[in-house]
Amino acid sequence: MPRTYAHPDPEDVKLPRVLFALSDPVRLEMVRILADREAVNSLDLGPGMPKSTVTHHTRILREAGVTNTRPEGRNCWISLRRDVLDVKFPGLVDVVLAAGTDT
Repeated sequence: MPRTYAHPDPEDVKLPRVLFALSDPVRLEMVRILADREAVNSLDLGPGMPKSTVTHHTRILREAGVTNTRPEGRNCWISLRRDVLDVKFPGLVDVVLAAGTDT
């Protein structure tokens, strides 16, 4: 049986959950990687991290509505739900990514 992942509908994506998901430096770095690519193998988002840690962070991003997870064989491909985020919270992704580089 193929794996499936639940994603919130666009109307259910809420700012507090998105901001929480983006507040962690590890997840913010994952979003930075995703912002530059169409889709990324989940394990490539956390090189050197245990698979369970990568899974934890990608789950928080997915459940907040920040990312989309698509299973393909033994891999999971993660993509940024930029279209949803830009409609719901215009400019948020750009501001968060730009602010993260100031440190």
